[in-house]
Amino acid sequence: MVNQHLIDIKQKALKDFHAAKNSQELYQFKVQYLGKTGALTEAMKMMATLPKEEKPLFGKQVNEVKAELETAYTGVEATLQRAEIDAKMLNEKLDLTLSVNAHEMGHEHPIYKVTNEIFSIMARLGYSLRTGPLIEKDYYNFEALNIPPDHPARDMQDTFFVDETHVLRTHTSPIQIHSLENEKPPLRVIGTGPVFRVDSDISHLPNFHQIEGMCVDKKISMADLKGTISFFVREFFGPGLKTRFRPSFFPFTEPSAEVDCSCPICKSKGCSLCKQTGWIEIGGCGLINPKVFESAKVPYPEWQGFAFGFGVERMAIIKYGVDDIRHFPKNDVRFLKQFSQN
Repeated sequence: MVNQHLIDIKQKALKDFHAAKNSQELYQFKVQYLGKTGALTEAMKMMATLPKEEKPLFGKQVNEVKAELETAYTGVEATLQRAEIDAKMLNEKLDLTLSVNAHEMGHEHPIYKVTNEIFSIMARLGYSLRTGPLIEKDYYNFEALNIPPDHPARDMQDTFFVDETHVLRTHTSPIQIHSLENEKPPLRVIGTGPVFRVDSDISHLPNFHQIEGMCVDKKISMADLKGTISFFVREFFGPGLKTRFRPSFFPFTEPSAEVDCSCPICKSKGCSLCKQTGWIEIGGCGLINPKVFESAKVPYPEWQGFAFGFGVERMAIIKYGVDDIRHFPKNDVRFLKQFSQN
């Protein structure tokens, strides 16, 4: 025999469900009848007062009423929600005659802009892009580039050590080794990405970006290197600029040179950027050291090559006349707006 109290709860709940004016009101009815403190939950407490033989039947009836109410609730909810959506669609209309508020468009960050411009120039010479890990093995960051543990060149780069065998890469030159190990020459590679050094002042950042170029082929000479860099300087800074190469030292190139270009800001007349000299240093270069080829198991002198590296921030400073490298990572809108039309 069906419990009359359960019948009363079901009939009253069904009546209230169908009388609900909106989904919010319907939900309140659900809480009233099916919630943790609702009428049906309270009715289940009656089981404790029933004889043992009547408890199974009462429990079954409670579950049947609950299932019926939940099915009814779902059906009414779907009907109300459809009605509410239809009403919303009728009342909300888009006025296409209203004027649109102008939104200022974003633009490329100068570092991203300079990097892409360098890529574009070098791609015309047959160079293709490579990247590498930011956390680099000590072997690839130093040893494979002819910088063993006791080499004084390690003092030239204040390094962030991750552990005993890994560092935050101090330059993009490890990309050279990865390319030589994984690809067969001839190669024309341009690599880029963030690098890290313990340094910070008006002209240095602990995190900056580099561009690394490498060409490996038969019978490569300093003439090929000088021609490539001179072409790049004219394309990047403008026609008429001159380049000069000063003897220098890098463990991974031999011979090595520092590269200067005539100041694009003052046209070699002398200014604060070039310190009144008319020349600005832009990077380092040289013929790849035979020991680097040996580390990568590339036969030398069958294959020869040159490499060069530029700091992207430095290239942007020279190109745009920026007075402080620390402007670049701040992302101050007032600073970045200046490059929207460049």
